Amino acid sequence: MDSLHLLVHPVRLRIVHAMAGGRTRTTTELCERLPDVSKATVYRHVGVLAEGGILEVEGEQRVHGAVERRYRLRGDRAVVDAATAASVSKEDHRQVFATAMAALIAEFNAYLDREDADPAADLVGYRQHAVWLSRPELTEMIGELRKVIVARLGNEPAADRVRYLLSPIQFPAAEPSTVDD
Repeated sequence: MDSLHLLVHPVRLRIVHAMAGGRTRTTTELCERLPDVSKATVYRHVGVLAEGGILEVEGEQRVHGAVERRYRLRGDRAVVDAATAASVSKEDHRQVFATAMAALIAEFNAYLDREDADPAADLVGYRQHAVWLSRPELTEMIGELRKVIVARLGNEPAADRVRYLLSPIQFPAAEPSTVDD
């Protein structure tokens, strides 16, 4: 199964989010991070991701007579390249977008379910802005956003850092302008 089809599932996408940043985790730790998902479901999807090469076994240890594996995300496999994105149907794009939104809603609900959740203090944002952009302006803006985000992707966990989930989305919300000058 290719990366696109492996990632087009809300639970698998949430597992990928939980593993991002070079972390290694056991399935038990992933279950703790996804308390709204049954353990059986987490175990099943970790297995699918490992079999598909998105997760790799970092190490194993015996715990109470069972073998516990630590997994690491293979970042090079957890992406959908531009050529693949360009080759899929509109229906596939609809499914991928729905999956991303379902995973985002589940992550947001898990955040709100925490006792210490404070959206105002945590600077939670979910704004939408309609902007008029030419193709070169859009390309430039995407490059600028990527530069800002990529510069922070290597940040390691620290006492003063909180892990935030960023989900930039852009798509044409109207037909191209026909304004004549």
